[in-house]
Amino acid sequence: MFEFLTANPAVALLKADHDRVKELFDRFEAAKTRPARVKIVRAALVELKVHAAIEEELFYPAVRKPVGKDIMNEADEEHHVAKLLIAELDAMDGTEDHFDAKFHVLAENVRHHIQEEEGEMLPKAQKVKLDFAALADKMTARKEKLLASGVPPVGEDAMVKASRGKGDSSARAAKRKPPKLPKRRS
Repeated sequence: MFEFLTANPAVALLKADHDRVKELFDRFEAAKTRPARVKIVRAALVELKVHAAIEEELFYPAVRKPVGKDIMNEADEEHHVAKLLIAELDAMDGTEDHFDAKFHVLAENVRHHIQEEEGEMLPKAQKVKLDFAALADKMTARKEKLLASGVPPVGEDAMVKASRGKGDSSARAAKRKPPKLPKRRS
């Protein structure tokens, strides 16, 4: 009768992940040294990979149909964009010109995704007739396994690896000398 008084454990787990990664984004902004920033980025990438895996493997399939394909498809695409940026950042050592900018863009995209997820998807998902406690248990077990053994490579990893750094055209373009323009005639 008073289900709204009890926290949904699966949704609570996802929101806790969201809070952790937003805290890492804030710490990155406050960090003053290159080693500190790189360490924060590495921690954020692990959090994001694990979070995306448990959402895509367990949570999204459980709520996809009742929540609706439009919301879920958009979430899938937001994950795809984030995973491309994550794969590119994974291939970087932190000294590259675009490292910070790429992480800023990732943070902006993830913050937007979190806002939509918490504002649209999760409220709809909580109304689904589902054993959320059992789902949370599965999500927790999967998360622990991924943290212990690592997240398997995803398709975006292969895309970035296959490009051998050539797929990051805007970063490459910034390194090129500007073209010589013809002199203006008076």
